[in-house]
Amino acid sequence: MKTVRLTMAQALVRFLENQYIAYDGIEHPFVEGVIMLPGHGNVVGLGQALAQEAHRMSVWQGKNEQGMAHTAVAFARQCKRKKIMAVTSSVGPGAANMVTAAATATANNIPVLILPGDVYACRQPDPVLQQVEQTYDLTLSTNDAFRAVCRYWDRIARPEQLMSAMISAMRVLTDPANTGAVCIAMPQDVEGEAYDYPVSFFRKRVHRLARRLPETEAIEEAAALIRKAKKPLLICGGGVRYSEAHEEFRTFAEATGIPFGETQAGKSAVVWDHPLNLGGIGVTGCSAANEIARDADVIIGVGTRYTDFTTASKWLFNDEARFVNINVSEFQALKMDAAVPVVADAKRALPALLTALDGYKAPYTTEVDEAIARWKEELRRLDGISFGPDYVPEVNDANAASAFRFAEDLHADLTQTAVLGVINECIDPDDVVIGASGSLPGDMQRMWRPRGVDTYHMEYGYSCMGYEVSGALGVKHAIGDRDVYAMAGDGSFIMLHSELLTALQEHKKINVCLFNNASFGCINNLQVGHGNDTLCTELRFRGEDGAFSGPFMPVDFAKIAEAYGCKGYTVHTLDELRTAIADAKKVDGIPVLFDIRVLPKSMTEGYSSWWRVGDTEVSENERNLKAYEDLKSHLEAARKF
Repeated sequence: MKTVRLTMAQALVRFLENQYIAYDGIEHPFVEGVIMLPGHGNVVGLGQALAQEAHRMSVWQGKNEQGMAHTAVAFARQCKRKKIMAVTSSVGPGAANMVTAAATATANNIPVLILPGDVYACRQPDPVLQQVEQTYDLTLSTNDAFRAVCRYWDRIARPEQLMSAMISAMRVLTDPANTGAVCIAMPQDVEGEAYDYPVSFFRKRVHRLARRLPETEAIEEAAALIRKAKKPLLICGGGVRYSEAHEEFRTFAEATGIPFGETQAGKSAVVWDHPLNLGGIGVTGCSAANEIARDADVIIGVGTRYTDFTTASKWLFNDEARFVNINVSEFQALKMDAAVPVVADAKRALPALLTALDGYKAPYTTEVDEAIARWKEELRRLDGISFGPDYVPEVNDANAASAFRFAEDLHADLTQTAVLGVINECIDPDDVVIGASGSLPGDMQRMWRPRGVDTYHMEYGYSCMGYEVSGALGVKHAIGDRDVYAMAGDGSFIMLHSELLTALQEHKKINVCLFNNASFGCINNLQVGHGNDTLCTELRFRGEDGAFSGPFMPVDFAKIAEAYGCKGYTVHTLDELRTAIADAKKVDGIPVLFDIRVLPKSMTEGYSSWWRVGDTEVSENERNLKAYEDLKSHLEAARKF
């Protein structure tokens, strides 16, 4: 057997250089590059290996381990999981920082390869800098924290273990049904240890992305159920986009006349104004989708995980509704208690099911058209909401005065809904919008009108604050010359925007639309909406009473961006917003940030949905008790599993 002597780290990089993926007659390298934040544990062993062995793969310099890993997650997601980036950190805090991003990847079923340095396998110098000593188990290190948030985890204690570990890693990274974060922990002494690796380990390896075919029996059972349906409903989940079944899904809906609602991950598989597109469904859904869903007798979920936001905590669908679940994952296909599972790739299952339906047409009359028309009228209202003498905040509670106080302190009179409408109108149809947390995902699932396919990128499986700016960089790397717009609240921007500097360094133009309402507005709404007073959810100075009751904090985010070297705009009016977007389109090669002053309590809410949260059974506050009674009444109507 022919061998080559390499260090473990050199062998790892050479192996990654030669991994390819094949699907639908297309073949290309699978690992785009490595994002690195050097530290002890990866700067010497892996750093030397990257300098020597990385020829095709690019190497980026990250600024924060969580941020750079989110960049990798967003890149893989925008590439429909057919390309990935690896990320590497030092042994202690750097590794721990990436745990959040690993969870984000796994919750969303997005492949990312995480390569943290680790403490010494030999233990000779223990305890080393940044080592956590657990007295009950000396084999544990910070990297064991990845076990709970990764689809595959391994530690390379001997250099020859790399071979079996990486074969398993690639198995998971290329598995549509079971992908997510993969962590390969690398003890820093082992990184530099050499082994005579078989040359065959480094040959070009092509991982075929198999499209699982549906079983005939499953298709027949699903078709028999659908043919009896009087009010069927399709749900377009993320699996439609990842399997690239856009055309098959649209054809199925048109041929059967079955309307569809969209999950956050499925939105933009079909453009917004398709006559059967009901829009977002569930907690953050719109009236059209939720009205039709309440009366649906058969729900056909395509590539959806049925999260609590999609099902309104399993309250949205009536007790008699039956489910057909098309999913590559058997685990996901078996969800909802009366489900007919079709475990298959959507691109293969939908045409087979359409054939089996043999000309079936949903017997709707005018219900779908009327529901969509009512929603479009509501969209026009939301687009036109403005602050003035007659303005009433959407969330009408004792804290609604915050909106007016904010207007005085920060000189703002914009509503969040009107701002979204203008941005939607001004950007190009093929531009991509990205979001993740706060009230913006709800407003965007309801209000955003995609005019191009795959132009909506929402991380809502984990709803991770700080994903927006880092993720925009990953999206930009994936889409090339088109523009990307990150929709971020001020709280999320404050939490993590480190990769804004990386975008500048890499000459990647990303547009950050920062909705500045000096608060964690979404959580404030949740807080006061369930009977509590405002506590730690507004960005105010501490007042003389000892509480956060002083003026709102006047942070100038545009100047922060300009200090990095980006282009910044401060926006107080819709006209200023239109002018800024038009001007920013002329900017090339550097990031742009719009500091948009929007009023608290100016977002959307409701539309026949409900979300279960942990309401308080015992309280001295009557508003808490009222919220608990509301919880009980909704639970009576909700499915139990």
